[in-house]
Amino acid sequence: MTQPRPSRGSRMCPACEGFASAAITLGGRDRHGKLRTITAHCPDCQGTGTTRRRTPAQVGARA
Repeated sequence: MTQPRPSRGSRMCPACEGFASAAITLGGRDRHGKLRTITAHCPDCQGTGTTRRRTPAQVGARA
């Protein structure tokens, strides 16, 4: 069985583990009977689910 290739420039966000957006119910229904929801995005990856790989120079500059 073939294995999927890992992407080169990005990796899964460690904060949200790839689930970057979530629909949160507000606890009621509107006049049409639909659930009222809002969408919340991961603050670390801004809703993309991936983060860019940091080079060793970037890691050292941050410390």
